[in-house]
Amino acid sequence: MDILLIGGLWLDGSAWDDVVPELTRLGHRPVPLTLPGQGDGAVSATLDDQLAAVLAAVDAAPGKPLVVGHSAASTLAWMAGDARPEKVAKVALIGGFPAADGRAYADFFAIEGGVMPFPGWGPFEGPDAADLDQPARDRFAAAAVSVPEAVARGVVRLTDERRFDIPVVVVCPEFTPAQAKEWIAAGEIPELARATRVEYVDLDSGHWPMATRPGELARVLSEAANA
Repeated sequence: MDILLIGGLWLDGSAWDDVVPELTRLGHRPVPLTLPGQGDGAVSATLDDQLAAVLAAVDAAPGKPLVVGHSAASTLAWMAGDARPEKVAKVALIGGFPAADGRAYADFFAIEGGVMPFPGWGPFEGPDAADLDQPARDRFAAAAVSVPEAVARGVVRLTDERRFDIPVVVVCPEFTPAQAKEWIAAGEIPELARATRVEYVDLDSGHWPMATRPGELARVLSEAANA
């Protein structure tokens, strides 16, 4: 199966470099995506531009792909399912949840000069970054790609209720499946509250398992694709 891999904020397709070989070995065709505004100098890139790039990858897949979104890009993966409910086999969300219709995509940190730069490690101290040693943190910060303002502040649009019937796998790295279920039950994640088929997978890592647990993450995604 084609497995489309969408990294979260500040990540391009290279974030999946350690996951891709294992997915290939397990018999899949991983497709790491580098989207408009991720290192190509297109600071004017919009959320619609990024969604269009994801949909182009969905449409290019020979069958129905598994669309994987990490962190904020969980919303982008969900938007792809909304736009192509008949084409997406399953959505996997790693360390993130889809924003609701009408909400900003990822307006979390300060905008400087038309982009949202990586804010440093302060906001991520604790479970998010506990398994990243200093060299890993330095590599991440050096490679981080500032997010165009029109992506971060882009408005999420969801229009097709068939999205709720797409199977969803919630991969829980720095939080537990029990916590995720509590948040959904409390109404904090309305999109998943309406999803009809949701599975949860615990993954003992921080927020960036593609960097710290790539083999385990690949196996989780392979099992999701095969189920």
